[in-house]
Formats: sequence, C-alpha cells, structure tokens
Amino acid sequence: MSSDPWGRVDETGTVYVRTSEGEQVVGSWQAGSPEEALAYFERKYEGLVVEIGLLEKRVKTTDLSAKDAMAAIDHIRGQIDEHHAVGDLEALSKRLDALVTSVDARREERKAQKAKQTDEARHSKEALVAEAEELAQSEQWRAAGERLRALVDTWKGLPRLDRKSDDELWHRFSHARSAFSKRRKAHFAALDAQREVARQTKERLVAEAESLSGSTDWGPTAARYRDLMTEWKAAGRAQREHEEDLWNRFRGAQDVFFAARSGVFAERDAEQSENLKLKEELAVEAEKLVPVTDLKAARAAFRSINERWEAIGHVPRDARPKVEGRMHTVERAIQEAEEAEWRRTNPEARARAEGLTGQLQAAVDKLRTQVDAARAAGNNAKADKLSRELEGRQALLDQALKGLEEFGG
Repeated sequence: MSSDPWGRVDETGTVYVRTSEGEQVVGSWQAGSPEEALAYFERKYEGLVVEIGLLEKRVKTTDLSAKDAMAAIDHIRGQIDEHHAVGDLEALSKRLDALVTSVDARREERKAQKAKQTDEARHSKEALVAEAEELAQSEQWRAAGERLRALVDTWKGLPRLDRKSDDELWHRFSHARSAFSKRRKAHFAALDAQREVARQTKERLVAEAESLSGSTDWGPTAARYRDLMTEWKAAGRAQREHEEDLWNRFRGAQDVFFAARSGVFAERDAEQSENLKLKEELAVEAEKLVPVTDLKAARAAFRSINERWEAIGHVPRDARPKVEGRMHTVERAIQEAEEAEWRRTNPEARARAEGLTGQLQAAVDKLRTQVDAARAAGNNAKADKLSRELEGRQALLDQALKGLEEFGG
C-alpha cells in the first residue's frame, strides 16, 4: 500500500483521491508499483492544472467567446468531477468557479459594449438617414451625389441593428437616394432639352453670321452682328460636344467681316487724315480774310476757297466740327460785313431810320418839358410818372441813334 497527502493505492491496486467529502475512487492500477500509479494520476492532475491555467490566460487576454469558454470549463469540470486525477481537486473546482465568474463578467461587459455599439450604430445610421433626406432636396448635383455615395460606404461599415430597425432605416436611406437620383435625372433631361434648343438656335445664328461675312454694307452689318451676339448670349449653352465648334464658326464669320471692314476703314482713315490736312490749310487761308477790309475781294476769295474745300472730300468724324467751325466763323464775318454794307448804302432804310429818330427826339423833348411843368406846379406824382415814360423813350432814342450811325451818321 502506498499514499501521499492527496491520494493512496490499496493492496488491490485501487487508487483513491482525498476530498472534503471523503475518498473517491480514481481508478485501478495493475501494471506497476503503487508509487507509479500515484505518479501517473498526479501527472493527470498537473495536466488539469496546466489546462486550467491556459484557459484562464485565454479568457483574460483573448477574445474567446463566452460560449467557447464555458464549453472548455465544462469539459475540465467533467474530468474533475469524475475524479480521474490525484491532487487538490477542490482547488481546481474553485479556480473553475472563479473562471466562470470571470467569463460571466466578460459576457456582461461584452453585452453592454455591444449594446453601446448598437446604440451608437443606431444614432449613426439615423444621422446618415437625416443627411441623406436633406441631400435628396439639393440641387448641388455633383457634390450631393458624391456625398450620398460616401454615406453608402459609411453605412456599410456600421454594425447591423435588429432586422426591423435596420430595414426601416435602410428603406428611408434608400428612398432618399432614389428621390435624389430621380430629381437629378429629371434636371439633366430638362437641361439636355434646353441645350438642344440652344444648339438649334445657335445653328441658325451661325448660318446667318456666315452669310453676312462677305457683306460690305459696313454699318448695318456691324449692327446686325451686335444683335446676333446678343441673341447668342441669350440662347444659353448647347451640348459640350457642339458648343465649341459652333462658337468657332460664329466667331470666325465675324472675324472675316470685321477684318475686311478694318482694312477698308484703315484705308479710308488714311485718306481722311490727308483731307483734314488740306482743309486745315484752307481754313488758315480763309481766316486771313478777317477782318474784312475789301468786301468784294473777300467774297471772291472765300468762294474760291469754298470750291476747293468741297472738292476735297470727308475728314475724320471727330475732327469735322472744329475745322468746319473755323470756316463758318469766316463765313459769318463776311455775311456781317455784307449786312453792314447794305444798311449803309440803302437810302430807304436810312430815311426810315432818320424819320424814327426824329419822332423819338420830339417825343423826348415834349416829355422833358411836361416833367418840368409838373414839378413847377408841385405835382410830383405826375412828374415821376412822366419821368419813367421819358426814360423808356430816351432808351429807344439811344438805340435808334446807334442804328443811324451804321448808315454813316
């Protein structure tokens, strides 16, 4: 018979383990000595110790699921309960009990963590749905479309909720995306229709622009090109594949016309600049006739200058008022000299002027006498009234005398 603190072997080879409830049969050993029997079952105990130690480490340091951990614990506990090892089995049972407590705590911790993650996922998905529904009303087609695609990727990265909640939120999310896609499709369909109308309008404008490119009716054609440009801008953009080609044709037709016009105008401007120099020389020649001393000679000289002036042709528009104004000034000076000469040599006009002057002089003399008489009689009111009338007649007399001087006195 052999024994140790935790077990013994009797004379029949039966191996026992000591527990708080008394000795329990471990097994029967017939192949060797009792010491070998105890050593064998003690090694089995050490194996259970190692197995429990490894399980404790896995529970503590890995993400071993509670289900797998409990299965491993039950497996070891079954071996302990069957008493197939010699050692402190109750200590092993206590370690397993502690391990169960730890697994339960881990289970509750993971359950709480999962609940928290689920709650966070719910809030995240609700936020995605709210943003998607807001984007569904956007007209920022590119930016909103890209953002909705990003929201889908974000959604896929979130944990699933319970089927009902997840399906409801996904339905709202999917509906918002569909609504946006439908609005965007309708927008671009309308835009395509508008661009087709713009293309047809611009085709017509291009055709007219090209037909006008060879015109030499410079003013009206340039005005029409301005109108065509206004219509072009109002037509809107055609499809991208047509817009650039249409514009190049439209602009090219205008360039042909305006280049031709510029060439003609440049030639004309050079000619008109030369004409201006000639007319300025004539203006200088005409201005030498003023002041007029010999009316007949001045009239003849101005007529000659004017004939040469008319033969020269046009000058630049901006220079015309100044140079023509110089000629008009000389012409007015000659006309005024002619009028003065006519008044001076016209007998009838002189006679009428002398008669008017005599009448006014008589009226002035008469009024002056009446004023003196009224003052002598002390009638100042009458004298003042007659004085005012005298002032008016005197002014007329002064004007008449000045006109009479123009006839030579």
